[in-house]
Amino acid sequence: MTEIKAHDSIEPIIMLFLQELSTNYWKPLYHYIKGNPELIKTVPGFLLHHEEIIVYAGRTHFAVEYLGSEVANASNALKSKIDMEILCHDYSTNDFNLFEQIIGFKYDSMLDFKIPLHTFSEDLLLPTMRGWEKLLDLGWNFDAQDSLMTVNAPNPEPVPGQFARVVNGMFFDADDSGLKTRRIKWIDFFPVYFDGSDKDTDTFSFNLEGMLKYVEHDARYIYPMPDDYKYKQLPKINRFIEIWGNSASTEPDITSHLARTENNFILTMKFGAKEVFSELTCEWQSETKKDIRPDFFVVQPNGFADIVEFKLPHIDKSFIVGSENRETFSAWLNTYISQTRVYASYFDDPNNRKWFEEKYGFKVYKPRRWLVVGRRNNFDSDIWREIMSDHPDLEIMTFDDLIDGVVVQFYK
Repeated sequence: MTEIKAHDSIEPIIMLFLQELSTNYWKPLYHYIKGNPELIKTVPGFLLHHEEIIVYAGRTHFAVEYLGSEVANASNALKSKIDMEILCHDYSTNDFNLFEQIIGFKYDSMLDFKIPLHTFSEDLLLPTMRGWEKLLDLGWNFDAQDSLMTVNAPNPEPVPGQFARVVNGMFFDADDSGLKTRRIKWIDFFPVYFDGSDKDTDTFSFNLEGMLKYVEHDARYIYPMPDDYKYKQLPKINRFIEIWGNSASTEPDITSHLARTENNFILTMKFGAKEVFSELTCEWQSETKKDIRPDFFVVQPNGFADIVEFKLPHIDKSFIVGSENRETFSAWLNTYISQTRVYASYFDDPNNRKWFEEKYGFKVYKPRRWLVVGRRNNFDSDIWREIMSDHPDLEIMTFDDLIDGVVVQFYK
């Protein structure tokens, strides 16, 4: 049992926790697969070459979520040195349901009892009531795959003192902008013991030796994926992730990749569109202004298009500024929002709309504007949603949300 005290920051505890996890799980898993190299073809890629993980610290559990490809890359799967990016979220300051904090949806069940999170949950399908109604409206095929699904139930909660794992979990919510999707490829909940009786320090203790018993099982585990996703579209999605995951990539690098015909499915699937058009020049008809060129028009089945604008995923500045109860979006983000507002203003003019439709063959009127920017961890509070209410017809989406919204549709 390892015991450590937290003073000003929980990060030293998390680093020690990860060292223990490496000793009792990651390194044994690596060596087991190295001794059985045929398993590289089937082992979940992110377990072997976890370029990025997210650690969520709660009072009863620390959770580790793995990000990356479901399929191992044979050329670098057994690299001895891994450049791993670690993101940390501290939810230990209050007695939250850690799982609900991770998913990011507030479940609206009227039931007053708790549902324990099972030791192992594969293909967990859990919509809120809002999400359930939206899935029905979209014609989601709930019989397309085996899944463990609950409706109108509270979000499951990890049981104190017990390990739990969720593999290929899909979670849905909805609001006026449409369906909200959160997919978890693989997350482990490790029991920890919290003592906050000392006013100056919090004490956490944990024991990860039990992870050794999962090594062989996980090395031989075959991740549940539809064949058409695994063999046809997954490589394309992975390539897109590689591009926007590279800090050297520019906005044109990202948008030009999406604009290729073979990659159009990423935007059509996410936004329910029938066609995608990139960087169409919009000339002002009633005013003398510089032409505008939105990144993408996504044409809906009704013949009208919405606008999608991309910015960079890696932002080293704050998204929200201001004191408590006076928060607002930062100046640089408001600049992006103002850019999309110009797009809306253009299509408010009937002369512009008429010229555009005659030139390009589809309609744009009162378009919903989507701004794709940042990563999910940049928006880990509810404050930004409150600020968003002041921006009608605008929706901010992270790159993680974009990918999740595409991938889950292969399981329909």
